[in-house]
Amino acid sequence: MAIRAFYPVILLTISNIFMTFAWYGHLKHKSSPLWIVVFASWWGIAFFEYCFQVPANRIGHEMFSAAQLKVMQEVITIAVFCVFSVLYLKEGLKWNYIVGFVLIALAVFFVFKKW
Repeated sequence: MAIRAFYPVILLTISNIFMTFAWYGHLKHKSSPLWIVVFASWWGIAFFEYCFQVPANRIGHEMFSAAQLKVMQEVITIAVFCVFSVLYLKEGLKWNYIVGFVLIALAVFFVFKKW
């Protein structure tokens, strides 16, 4: 696989870091008014998510199907979320969460397998 195949993975990872902060970062700041949180997440963070997500899908679609890109994005989202949850939110990963995440990761096998 050419090095170019890693570009979507890198861009999707960066995109998901922004996405995770936009969606869950405010949970540490529950005293902030909701309208401020929504505005900051939407305009202040999500914009950058799209700046990486759209090119990731455009570049990635040259070598992957849309379904492959989607399952790749979901697995990256889970990996980023696990790190975020532990390091930023200080929430542990329970065994049943990990089992659920592994089952979702198995989707990669089925989507990428040449049948």
